Amino acid sequence: MPSGFLSGPLFEDRLELWHGRLLEPEPAAGLVVAVDGGEMAGFAYLTPRPDGRVLLDNLHARPGRTGSGIGGRLLRHALAWAAAEHPGKDVCLEVLRANTRAIAFYERHGAVRTGERVGLFEQGFELPELEYTWAAGSVSTASSSAAE
Repeated sequence: MPSGFLSGPLFEDRLELWHGRLLEPEPAAGLVVAVDGGEMAGFAYLTPRPDGRVLLDNLHARPGRTGSGIGGRLLRHALAWAAAEHPGKDVCLEVLRANTRAIAFYERHGAVRTGERVGLFEQGFELPELEYTWAAGSVSTASSSAAE
Protein backbone atom coordinates (compact mmCIF):
# COMPACT_ATOMS: atom_id res chain seq x y z
CA MET A 1 0.00 0.00 0.00
CA PRO A 2 1.21 3.53 -0.57
CA SER A 3 3.51 4.77 2.21
CA GLY A 4 1.39 7.91 2.55
CA PHE A 5 -1.60 5.77 3.51
CA LEU A 6 0.39 3.46 5.79
CA SER A 7 2.03 6.34 7.66
CA GLY A 8 -1.07 8.53 7.53
CA PRO A 9 -4.74 7.61 7.81
CA LEU A 10 -4.36 3.82 8.11
CA PHE A 11 -4.98 3.69 11.87
CA GLU A 12 -8.07 5.90 11.73
CA ASP A 13 -9.37 4.02 8.69
CA ARG A 14 -9.07 0.63 10.42
CA LEU A 15 -10.42 1.98 13.71
CA GLU A 16 -13.56 3.23 11.96
CA LEU A 17 -13.98 -0.05 10.07
CA TRP A 18 -13.65 -2.26 13.17
CA HIS A 19 -15.72 0.07 15.33
CA GLY A 20 -18.58 -0.43 12.88
CA ARG A 21 -18.03 -4.19 12.56
CA LEU A 22 -18.02 -4.74 16.31
CA LEU A 23 -20.72 -2.30 17.39
CA GLU A 24 -23.08 -2.86 14.45
CA PRO A 25 -22.20 -6.35 13.19
CA GLU A 26 -23.54 -7.67 9.92
CA PRO A 27 -26.06 -10.39 10.82
CA ALA A 28 -24.42 -13.14 8.74
CA ALA A 29 -20.77 -12.17 9.31
CA GLY A 30 -18.39 -14.09 11.55
CA LEU A 31 -15.38 -13.19 13.65
CA VAL A 32 -12.99 -15.96 14.74
CA VAL A 33 -10.47 -15.01 17.43
CA ALA A 34 -7.43 -17.00 18.55
CA VAL A 35 -6.52 -16.49 22.20
CA ASP A 36 -3.27 -17.81 23.65
CA GLY A 37 -2.08 -17.19 27.18
CA GLY A 38 -4.89 -14.72 27.79
CA GLU A 39 -4.04 -12.47 24.84
CA MET A 40 -5.38 -12.26 21.33
CA ALA A 41 -3.02 -14.14 19.03
CA GLY A 42 -4.92 -13.50 15.79
CA PHE A 43 -8.30 -13.19 14.15
CA ALA A 44 -10.27 -13.90 10.99
CA TYR A 45 -13.35 -12.07 9.72
CA LEU A 46 -15.80 -13.44 7.16
CA THR A 47 -18.80 -11.86 5.51
CA PRO A 48 -21.26 -12.95 2.83
CA ARG A 49 -20.95 -11.25 -0.54
CA PRO A 50 -23.77 -10.22 -2.86
CA ASP A 51 -22.54 -12.81 -5.41
CA GLY A 52 -23.38 -15.66 -3.00
CA ARG A 53 -19.84 -16.40 -1.83
CA VAL A 54 -18.36 -15.82 1.61
CA LEU A 55 -15.45 -13.38 1.74
CA LEU A 56 -12.56 -14.09 4.09
CA ASP A 57 -11.96 -10.38 4.54
CA ASN A 58 -9.23 -10.56 7.16
CA LEU A 59 -6.92 -13.22 8.55
CA HIS A 60 -4.14 -11.92 10.77
CA ALA A 61 -1.72 -13.40 13.28
CA ARG A 62 -0.30 -11.10 15.91
CA PRO A 63 3.16 -9.75 14.94
CA GLY A 64 5.78 -12.17 16.16
CA ARG A 65 3.30 -15.08 16.01
CA THR A 66 3.47 -15.74 12.26
CA GLY A 67 4.81 -19.20 11.54
CA SER A 68 3.56 -20.49 14.91
CA GLY A 69 0.49 -22.30 13.55
CA ILE A 70 -2.00 -19.62 14.62
CA GLY A 71 -2.85 -18.71 11.01
CA GLY A 72 -3.54 -22.31 10.00
CA ARG A 73 -5.77 -22.87 13.02
CA LEU A 74 -7.62 -19.62 12.39
CA LEU A 75 -8.12 -20.56 8.75
CA ARG A 76 -9.45 -24.03 9.64
CA HIS A 77 -11.92 -22.53 12.11
CA ALA A 78 -12.94 -19.81 9.64
CA LEU A 79 -13.59 -22.37 6.89
CA ALA A 80 -15.50 -24.61 9.31
CA TRP A 81 -17.59 -21.63 10.40
CA ALA A 82 -18.36 -20.76 6.77
CA ALA A 83 -19.35 -24.37 5.98
CA ALA A 84 -21.69 -24.46 9.00
CA GLU A 85 -23.21 -20.99 8.67
CA HIS A 86 -23.27 -20.73 4.87
CA PRO A 87 -23.47 -24.31 3.60
CA GLY A 88 -22.86 -24.79 -0.11
CA LYS A 89 -21.12 -21.41 -0.48
CA ASP A 90 -17.60 -20.92 -1.80
CA VAL A 91 -15.16 -19.00 0.40
CA CYS A 92 -12.98 -16.45 -1.35
CA LEU A 93 -10.43 -13.81 -0.51
CA GLU A 94 -8.47 -11.05 -2.18
CA VAL A 95 -4.74 -10.68 -1.56
CA LEU A 96 -2.29 -8.14 -2.89
CA ARG A 97 -0.17 -9.71 -5.62
CA ALA A 98 2.99 -8.48 -3.87
CA ASN A 99 2.08 -10.37 -0.67
CA THR A 100 3.91 -13.55 -1.66
CA ARG A 101 4.05 -14.93 1.88
CA ALA A 102 0.25 -14.80 2.22
CA ILE A 103 -0.20 -16.26 -1.26
CA ALA A 104 2.03 -19.22 -0.40
CA PHE A 105 0.09 -19.72 2.86
CA TYR A 106 -3.30 -19.77 1.10
CA GLU A 107 -2.06 -22.10 -1.63
CA ARG A 108 -0.61 -24.49 1.00
CA HIS A 109 -4.04 -24.53 2.60
CA GLY A 110 -5.90 -25.51 -0.56
CA ALA A 111 -7.00 -22.18 -2.00
CA VAL A 112 -7.16 -22.01 -5.80
CA ARG A 113 -6.42 -18.81 -7.72
CA THR A 114 -9.65 -17.78 -9.41
CA GLY A 115 -8.95 -14.24 -10.52
CA GLU A 116 -6.49 -11.42 -11.04
CA ARG A 117 -7.36 -7.74 -11.24
CA VAL A 118 -6.44 -4.26 -10.14
CA GLY A 119 -8.04 -3.54 -6.78
CA LEU A 120 -9.63 -0.12 -6.48
CA PHE A 121 -9.32 1.02 -2.87
CA GLU A 122 -11.82 3.51 -1.51
CA GLN A 123 -8.91 5.52 -0.10
CA GLY A 124 -7.99 6.51 -3.65
CA PHE A 125 -5.31 4.11 -4.87
CA GLU A 126 -5.10 0.99 -7.03
CA LEU A 127 -3.00 -2.15 -6.51
CA PRO A 128 -2.77 -5.49 -8.33
CA GLU A 129 -4.53 -8.24 -6.42
CA LEU A 130 -5.33 -11.90 -6.77
CA GLU A 131 -8.51 -13.74 -5.85
CA TYR A 132 -8.35 -17.17 -4.22
CA THR A 133 -11.24 -19.53 -3.58
CA TRP A 134 -12.07 -22.65 -1.62
CA ALA A 135 -14.95 -24.31 -3.49
CA ALA A 136 -17.95 -25.15 -1.33
CA GLY A 137 -17.34 -28.88 -1.64
CA SER A 138 -13.75 -28.51 -0.47
CA VAL A 139 -14.38 -26.13 2.43
CA SER A 140 -15.17 -28.78 5.04
CA THR A 141 -12.27 -30.91 3.78
CA ALA A 142 -9.84 -27.99 3.90
CA SER A 143 -11.04 -27.01 7.36
CA SER A 144 -10.40 -30.47 8.78
CA SER A 145 -7.16 -31.33 6.99
CA ALA A 146 -5.20 -28.08 6.49
CA ALA A 147 -1.91 -27.96 8.32
CA GLU A 148 0.45 -25.05 8.77
